[in-house]
Amino acid sequence: MQEVQVNDVLIIQEPSGADFKHIHFPRKNFIIKRGGIANLKSLKGTKVVVDEISYAKDGATLVTVSRMDGKKFFRAFPRVTAKLESALETGELRK
Repeated sequence: MQEVQVNDVLIIQEPSGADFKHIHFPRKNFIIKRGGIANLKSLKGTKVVVDEISYAKDGATLVTVSRMDGKKFFRAFPRVTAKLESALETGELRK
């Protein structure tokens, strides 16, 4: 696997199940409370930029990403986090 650096561009693909399991989007009720539109299907093909890389206690690599076009996710959230290895492995993210 290639090493992901800060400012690398990743692309959001389809979720591995009904919802994204490895990209941590807020639950739909929180999106709606903040005035956003909870449409996960609109995220497919969205380019995101890696803002920050950190490591969880279990050794997983966590990345904080924001949209490349500068918009907010669901018109309410500027950044989301993802477990990098598992998101790439299941196809939720790709380089």
